[in-house]
Amino acid sequence: QVQLVESGGGLVQAGGSLRLSCAASGRTFSSYAMGWFRQAPGKEREFVAVIRRSGGSTYYVDSVKGRFTISRDNAKNTVYLQMNSLKPEDTAVYYCAADPYGSNWGSRPIEVWGQGTLVTVSS
Repeated sequence: QVQLVESGGGLVQAGGSLRLSCAASGRTFSSYAMGWFRQAPGKEREFVAVIRRSGGSTYYVDSVKGRFTISRDNAKNTVYLQMNSLKPEDTAVYYCAADPYGSNWGSRPIEVWGQGTLVTVSS
């Protein structure tokens, strides 16, 4: 099983950009679909994006389509979330996640979680 460590969170003004990184330990990174969830204050955790094991397919929640891009570098055991045109409603703790399967994220348990990184978007 992999272990996940996120980085890259912080404070940014509305309209700005941030790139989150998630470094995975272990030699089986390429056998996991990787993704991101977020949890805003007082709200439930929600699915944001997922990328399949090969990196060939990606899926996003509608609210971030066209603004966020998920990518992975299997040689570096790292997954990224490029966030552009940030809005105050993007403020949340962002969690990196890993699972052997890349489908139905957001509607079933996910195997591995990171500890989260806080993103704050000011208006």
